[in-house]
Formats: sequence, C-alpha cells, structure tokens
Amino acid sequence: MGEFQEKVNFIWSVADEVLRDDFKRGKYPDVILPFTVLRRIDCVLKPTKDKVLDRYELLKKKDLKNLDGQLRKASGYSIYNISPYDFEKLLEDPKNIGKNLRAYINGFSENMRQILEKFKLHSTIDTLDEKDLLFLLIKKFASIDLHPDSTSNHEMGTIFEELIRKFNEQTNENPGEHFTPREVIRLMVRLLINGDKDILRPQGVVKTVFDPACGTGGMLSIAKEYIQKGDDQHEPINPHAEIILFGQEVNDETFAVSKSDMLIKGDDRDAENIMPDTCFSKDGHRGKTFDYMLCNPPYGKDWKKEEPFIKEEAERGTSGRFGAGLPRISDGQLLFLQHMLSKMKPVSEGGSRIAIIMNGSPLFTGDAGSGESEIRRWILENDWLEAIVAMPEQLFYNTGIATYVWILTNRKAKKRKGKVQLINATSFWTPMRKSLGDKRREISPEQIDAILKIYNQNAESENSKIFETSDFGYRKITVERPLRLNFHATPERIERLKQETAFINLALSKKKDPEQKEAEEKEGKKIQKQILNMLKTLPDTLFKNLPDFEKTLDSTIEKAGINAPAPMKKAIISALSERDETAEIVRDRDGNPEPDPELRDTENVPLKEDIQTYFKREVIPHVPDAWVNTGIRDHKDGQTGKVGYEINFNRYFYKYQPPRSLEAIDADLQQIESEIAKMLKEGMQ
Repeated sequence: MGEFQEKVNFIWSVADEVLRDDFKRGKYPDVILPFTVLRRIDCVLKPTKDKVLDRYELLKKKDLKNLDGQLRKASGYSIYNISPYDFEKLLEDPKNIGKNLRAYINGFSENMRQILEKFKLHSTIDTLDEKDLLFLLIKKFASIDLHPDSTSNHEMGTIFEELIRKFNEQTNENPGEHFTPREVIRLMVRLLINGDKDILRPQGVVKTVFDPACGTGGMLSIAKEYIQKGDDQHEPINPHAEIILFGQEVNDETFAVSKSDMLIKGDDRDAENIMPDTCFSKDGHRGKTFDYMLCNPPYGKDWKKEEPFIKEEAERGTSGRFGAGLPRISDGQLLFLQHMLSKMKPVSEGGSRIAIIMNGSPLFTGDAGSGESEIRRWILENDWLEAIVAMPEQLFYNTGIATYVWILTNRKAKKRKGKVQLINATSFWTPMRKSLGDKRREISPEQIDAILKIYNQNAESENSKIFETSDFGYRKITVERPLRLNFHATPERIERLKQETAFINLALSKKKDPEQKEAEEKEGKKIQKQILNMLKTLPDTLFKNLPDFEKTLDSTIEKAGINAPAPMKKAIISALSERDETAEIVRDRDGNPEPDPELRDTENVPLKEDIQTYFKREVIPHVPDAWVNTGIRDHKDGQTGKVGYEINFNRYFYKYQPPRSLEAIDADLQQIESEIAKMLKEGMQ
C-alpha cells in the first residue's frame, strides 16, 4: 500500500468486517489499536527474528546476566520477541491461535510487555477467542505491511492519530482531545527554536524537550527530527545534537502508542521518559526543568476529578505550580500552562522556551480578579509572553474552532523585553483536496515561512502588532451614584413593611418553653399591630428629603408611645421609600452621599491612564453626580480598583467595513424582484 490514508482505510475496514455484531462500536479501539501496534512491531522485528531466536537458544542457559542486552543487539532494536511465533506462524495453527497469541505476547521483552499491558490486551484476546474472531483478525492484519521501509515513523504516527480520531468521532467521545496536525507542530517547533540555532549548533550540545500532554508523541518527535534531520525544506540544525525527550500522557492507549513508537525507533531513553497518568496530581517529572516545552492541551476539559489536589497545590502559592490562580473548573488549559512555566530552567542555567496552542478562552475569559485574569497578569508582569499567533480556523481534525499559539520564555531577546508581538495568521491557509473530519484547511510550507518571517521581523505591519505588556492591563473601578429616595405612608407601602425581616422577627420567639414562646410571640404581634396603626397616622405627604421624613416619623413614634429600635426604624424607612430622581440625595451621618446599589456600575481604565483623568473625561459628562468607590482596591498593589488583564485579538486587528449604499441594496432588490416575476411568468405558461 502507498499512501498512509489507504492503510488507515484498510485498518478501519477491519473493524467493520471483523468486529461488527460481536463488539459495540465504542469497543472497537480496544481491539484495533493494540493489534495495529502488534502488527507494527511484528513487521519491525521480522527481519531479525531468526537471529534473536538463535541467540536466545545459545545464551538462555549460559549467560542470563547479559541475555537482555544480547537479544536487543540481535534484534537491532531495544525490543525483541523470544517466542517462535509471528503473525504468519500464528495463522498456521488456527485451533490453538488464542494460546499461541498469548505465548507470542509473553515472549516480548519486558519493556514491551509493560506497554501492551496498558491496552488490557489479555481480556480482549479472551473475548475474541470466545467469539472465534482471532484467526480472521490476525489474517487481516497479516496482509498489511507496516515495516518502517514501507511505513515511515512519521506515517505510522499519523495512522495512529487518524484511527483514534475516527473512533472518537464515531462514538462522540473525548471532544476536548484534538490531535495536532503535523504542519501546525512544525510551525510551533520553528517558532520555539528558530532563534536558537547558535545555541543548538555547538558540538556536544544536550537539550531537553517536554510535552505534558504528549498524546502519541507527535510534537516531541517532530521537534527532535527538525533539530537533527531537518525537513523537506530545511537542513538539520545539528545532526549530532543530543535531544532528550520527556512526556506525560493520561490516556492509556495513546500513552502505549507513544512509548512503543519510541522503542521501535530505538530511542530507549526517550521511551523511559514518557510517563503515564495525569500531570496535575501525578507529576511524572517532579522537580525537573526543561529547555523546550510544547503542548496542545485538551480544550474545555474540566479538572473536577483533581480539584482537591489542585486547590491544595494552589494554596502553596509560589512554592506550588498553580499559585498564580485557578481557571474555571470547566477548562484546564491554563493549568497546563502554569505546569509548564513551573518547569522553566532558571535564566542562569540557560532559561526555557514554551510553545502551547490553546483556544480563545485563555485570552480573555474571566473578569478582573478572576483566576484566568490573575494567571495572565502573572505571566505578563513577569514578562514571559513573547508572542501569540492567531491560527486559521478548520485546522484540526475534531474541531473547527479558532486557536492561538502562545510563545513564552524567561530569556527574551533584548529587543523583545517588555513587549508582546501579536500575529494575525488567520488568512495563512490553503484548502485541502479532501477533508479529514473537521480539518478542511492546512498551512503550506511557504505559509509557515511567511509566518516565521513576520515573527522574526518583530515589527508593526498589517498582520503584526507590537504592544507593551502593560497595554493588556486595566484597572476595574466601581462607579457609584447617589441614592435618591422619596417617602410616603401610602397603604401599599405600609403593607410592604410586613415583608421586612425586622418586622417579621417581632413575632418570632427563640424561647424553648412552649408557654413562654407563645406569650412572647403574642406580645410581638401586638407590637406589630401598634406599628401598623401608628404608620397610618403619618401625614399623607410625599417627602423628598430623608431628614424631614425622619423628623416626622420620630415625632409620630414618640406620640404613639411605641419603642422602635434602630433596626425597626430602618425597616420602616425602607418599606415607605421609593427611588426618585427628583428627590434629594440620601446622606450618612457624616454628610456623605449614600450609594445606590441599583445604579452602581464599573469602568475598565487602561493601566497606563490616571483614574481621575479617565473618570472626568469618560464618566462625569454623562453622570455628573457619580464618584469612584475608593474602598474597592486591588489585592496586590493596594490601589483603587481591581487590576485585570485580557488580550482581545479582534479589537487589535479589527478592520472597519462600511455598510453598502442604499442605492446598491435597492438595485439588488429590483433585480431579485424581476427574477421572481420572470419565474412566476414561466410557471404560468
């Protein structure tokens, strides 16, 4: 078979032809993915199979100490199989194919058996054996050549990702998982290391690359290949550079695919550095730092399962990984970013560079003081954000949403210090000849070069804007307006007093003794009645001044001989009042105006602008009686207003398009009317 898509289609057809009726569609991956891995390994090890068996027979009783190393040497890989079976030999004994397949799997080297255990393969084999499907399944897989000579490592990785994508699409599972197209990874890698060629070229250079959500390992592999081997358009940076890969993957199947792929490539050390489980609560690389980091975290995936651990870690502040803030529980993208930032090397050790692709939510979700805003604030105030590239839509297999590549580093070049470059690359795409799921567009090598050129120039242009880090900050101030009330003892307003808490509590008793309780509540109801009767004696006057009304109320209460403590008096004033723009301002004891909660508003003042200057220009002309609430202050700098940060791409790259003229619209309407009239006339003939 030629193109990888043909191989994907063949393997996909195996699922429908062999597993239909006996397996639910949701269980197809449990069979197809591990058998694809097995067939790949079977093809890889076949040329040296006899050599391994001969060496095993020779050494198994003589040199057990060096047996593993000798068998690896014989196979030419870090994995081997000492059973007499391969896929072809398994087919020679259909009656015992289940037993022999188990022997074949048990014959793998320990490092490969550990990976296969992640697929939970033994229970799958039992089910296949019971349903007499093993022979047919293995026969199908035996007919496809997955040897590296016919299916490169790059193609094999793409085959795995395409199969997983199709399975997820069919079952509508894991909507937050989006495998990263190869051209997007290539762009990310070049953005990450483009300026580091002089750092990577020296003889004996050693660099580490990390991905905390590595999936099938595509980002790690492409980063390493680009440095050591280059690509179709670029020479290698340093073929002799020692690039050590590290990753972590929570999904067992994709973890197994990634680790087995690296073992097949002979990258034993890299394979050992791929860790299972979640990187949040089970950090597989605790205490380690890395030179380069890449990631495509799941979008909109919640972190509820790990909430207790993450919150506890956040409470540790700067000594933990999530001290900057916690995003909303429905989306953990910014947790991945904080996790990566915690693994930056100190600048004294060379520092680190990070490339992460996320959707639009981390750019602007969350108000001033929220977890998301505080994380952005932490990043920008530390001057780690170097650039953000807005990507075209419809790039990913499982989603068509807009995405953004963030480039971060703690070792910015001098010309970039204190600055952030925003690149609008949304138009840098070409249509695909054939769609793959939601992926209808791709970025050509020439377009990647064009984006890199814009990034390297680091200058203002149609698709590039340069900002200071503080340009994204604002101070959210609270604007108050005075409370204006009128007061009138109307029957309707007096009736409202019955809903006031202080009035209701008069007839409620906390006494436990039934007789005392009844007596106290009876007395309370009596007082309630007296108060209601007293209010009916108030003059039928509309007061627009609180002091005048209070004076009249106090006099009436005293005349009625009623005891009305402050809470009760406050309840009466509340019940008998209504907002009135023509009334005088309600003031406190010190003569300061009371704020009206219903008229309270907020303004976002750019960090670079003085609050009072902004307030006088933007607020006072519209509401002259307003003032800034200076009691609401930022928890970090203690100044008036809460500091927030957001990055609104649409605002920075917005292009005004004037509406069409009325004449043009009228001409279109007349044309449509004539076309409709013509159609009606033809229909009547």
